[in-house]
Amino acid sequence: STWVCSQTSTETIPLETCPAFTALGFGSALIGTELKVKLLLYTRQNPTCAEEIHSTTSKYLDVTKKTTFIIHGYRLTGSAPVWIPDLVHLLLSVEDMNVIVVDWNQGATTLIYSYASSKCKRVAEILKKLIDHMLIKGASLDSIHMIGVSLGAHISGFVGQMFDGTLGRITGLDPAGPLYWGTAPSERLDPTDAQFVDVIHSDTDGLGYREALGHIDFYPNGGTDQPGCPLTIFSGLQQYFKCDHQRSVFLFLSSLTQSCNITTYPCDSYRNYRDGKCTSCEPFWPMPCPILGYYAHEWKSYLTQQSHPVTSMFFDTADKEPFCIYHYLVDIITWNKVTRRGTFSIILTDETGQRAESRVNPEAATFQQYNQITLLTGFDQDLENVERISLTFSTGSVIGPKFKLRILRMRFRSLTNPERPQMCRYDLVLTENTQKTFKPIPC
Repeated sequence: STWVCSQTSTETIPLETCPAFTALGFGSALIGTELKVKLLLYTRQNPTCAEEIHSTTSKYLDVTKKTTFIIHGYRLTGSAPVWIPDLVHLLLSVEDMNVIVVDWNQGATTLIYSYASSKCKRVAEILKKLIDHMLIKGASLDSIHMIGVSLGAHISGFVGQMFDGTLGRITGLDPAGPLYWGTAPSERLDPTDAQFVDVIHSDTDGLGYREALGHIDFYPNGGTDQPGCPLTIFSGLQQYFKCDHQRSVFLFLSSLTQSCNITTYPCDSYRNYRDGKCTSCEPFWPMPCPILGYYAHEWKSYLTQQSHPVTSMFFDTADKEPFCIYHYLVDIITWNKVTRRGTFSIILTDETGQRAESRVNPEAATFQQYNQITLLTGFDQDLENVERISLTFSTGSVIGPKFKLRILRMRFRSLTNPERPQMCRYDLVLTENTQKTFKPIPC
């Protein structure tokens, strides 16, 4: 510890230093690390200076309050996860609780992923011991929430299993896929591990796990490529591997700030969701559709009913904070005799001149005479009063004659705010690649 001379006398008094998350270097990854688990407690009494706890003899731990464990995953380079301080801060800001950061960086830091994976059950045993101590002191399993990232999600599952699924809640943030695909439920996170298990899958074609693992499983942007993340390895190895995988964490963080709530929709596939086939929230009536992240537990009683199957939820997000996309369903009836295939880009403008551009453009659609087609489109801003709508239709061909798309009726319905009046436009001719702006009328 640091020694300083006190002003009043000549004696020296030690200044308290705060125990910190173990930061290791790439050198440690090369040689591998032995497992050591450090438990760092934060409360509203010590929000920025952790208390390292060894058992329940602690200055700050109040077992009558809720306790949230944060468990990180595999660390290739040994650095401390950048998102931990934000997660601690936001959790304490929404609820007066104990937050325990489970630092198993020594053990998770290695070039050999299977080596880190083999440590997960031992980490779980250490956590079980602590929770047993807490129960003796009067804690209740109902008020324990584990947030596990990647391998940490499976560690949470193992802890839950040791308590026969009586823990209050487990949140899995992109649970690790490699070495866990196709294993028995007892060897990974599964819905029987806690009273409520919610999972966000953001890298199912990489480091994450594809199949549903919880009572509710969220698949942002379909669960594979996240907007704003590099699509190729040329943007740097670290970013390429980490970005999609970590997006689950940033989406969860964003749900704690509540700058915008992300509504999610039940569907059997992202393809069907994007085709506008899954916009009903009826299964959750009288509740609306579930929102992503921390507050998903408000749907717990519905989601954990025996009769209720595993629920996969789909939605789109923007490429950065606060991640919300505002959706419209656009119904189009055309009267071209010849079938046309193409895409739309749309700009909405309100009375103040503020613009919202379609960020999530629907796939190319086929327009046949008198056949209504519904497109799901998403915008980066939420405009309450839309004054003007600008449309551009494109078939993707640069050469040759410009096609015209003749629209009999076009209707805009806000999916995000279904109570808003629908907007229509009748009899409209769009020339390919030429922007057309009009004032919508109430339908």
